[in-house]
Amino acid sequence: MSASTPNQEFSSRSDGSAVRLAMFLGILAIIAVVAAVIWMRDTEETKTSMLTHRISRGRLVVSVTEQGTLESSNNTEIKCLVRGFSTVTYVVPTGTVVEAGQELVRLDTKVIEEQYSLTKTNTYIAQATLAETKANVEKARIAIEAYEKGRFRSQLQTLEKDLAAHKRNLRTARRMRERSETLFRQGYVTELEVESNAFTVTQAELELKVKETEISALKEFTRQMEMETLNGNLTASKSKLAADEAGLAMEVKRRDRAEQELQDCIIRAEKSGLVIYPSAASWKSTPDIAEGATVRKDQVLLLMPDLSQMQVKVGIHESVVERVQAGSRAIVTLPDRTLEARVSKVATVTRPAGWWTGNVVKYDTIIELPEESGLKPGMSAEVEVIMAVHEDVLTMPVAAVVETEEGDFCWVQTDKGPTRRILELGDSNDVFVEVKAGLNEGEDVVLNPVALIEQAREDALTTLEADRSAASDALDGSDQQETTL
Repeated sequence: MSASTPNQEFSSRSDGSAVRLAMFLGILAIIAVVAAVIWMRDTEETKTSMLTHRISRGRLVVSVTEQGTLESSNNTEIKCLVRGFSTVTYVVPTGTVVEAGQELVRLDTKVIEEQYSLTKTNTYIAQATLAETKANVEKARIAIEAYEKGRFRSQLQTLEKDLAAHKRNLRTARRMRERSETLFRQGYVTELEVESNAFTVTQAELELKVKETEISALKEFTRQMEMETLNGNLTASKSKLAADEAGLAMEVKRRDRAEQELQDCIIRAEKSGLVIYPSAASWKSTPDIAEGATVRKDQVLLLMPDLSQMQVKVGIHESVVERVQAGSRAIVTLPDRTLEARVSKVATVTRPAGWWTGNVVKYDTIIELPEESGLKPGMSAEVEVIMAVHEDVLTMPVAAVVETEEGDFCWVQTDKGPTRRILELGDSNDVFVEVKAGLNEGEDVVLNPVALIEQAREDALTTLEADRSAASDALDGSDQQETTL
């Protein structure tokens, strides 16, 4: 084996270094190519994973959609006419087509039958009492005439007769006294006999004055007292007569009312037509009218709707109710058809909100339907109230908009990737919004950028934190104000 020279050794070393360098550079090139391929693949996947929407011009319809049920605007109400509370023993099923005179509702009559029997008895008693009082009035009237023409005259005649007798006695006593005085002067009688005759005259005079006083008292006092008593009895009897007449009238009214209520316990149809139950309150799980239910006077038990005047009542949220006016166009979708309708009335006062409505504030809005056959109360309806129509405007999906404190933004898909763009927006519905500035027709916007683009997510989180902070400050200020009060 021959030994190597220095030049040969150097050449061998140089060739080994070159090979290693070439291999190293090759590896770097391969890594660079692989990295480029991976980057391009990720970029293409990112581009393909982002859903976009192309901006175009078109018609934007702004509306609000609510659910409701059909009802008649002209209902014949069938009410309970029995006072107090009654129990329903029978009610016709809702949706029944009835004929005039057909029985609709039957109420329990046990209590009313007892009341009717009692009122009849009280009426008979009041009639008997009235008849007795009428007799007493006639007696009092006859007593006055009887006293004036009978008893008073009889007493007066008796006293006048006695007065005449006392006058005769006085004349006789005076003649006897005069005669005894003459005979005394002639000496035929004693002085004692003269004095006796004088006493007789005095006694006769006294008796005459007594009778005259009795006649005067009878005419001036006794007669007046008796007449006052008799007139008072007549007045009292007349007053009792009026009270008894009023009492009888009241008892008759009670009897007639009980009799009428007994008849009202069976409610019949006044006309032919469809019968439905009234809508119960939204927080109730059962209807107000059913067998065994308790009903009150003037409560609406059934409705007979006019099927030629149908409507839909829906609740419009307070955030958009100002944009809904009487006359606004509405599209009513029924299970079997779609109707063009109009808003006829918007309530000015909100319906009560509670747990059964989710504490959502809504205003009752009436949609008047055109007259069509086949419309029945209770049919479900989807009502779309048109609030505005914008023709030939740029629109974009609401899902592509990110709201921030700085304004509204979207991300436009370009060759370099998504680019942030500030927007000036107009009217919108639940799906699309009008673009007044910031986008051009034909551009593609990224849908749901918050989920795909980091910057959009950061902007949304910043806005959310700012809203939470503002709400917390407002709540703290309200608590502080309540504490101060």
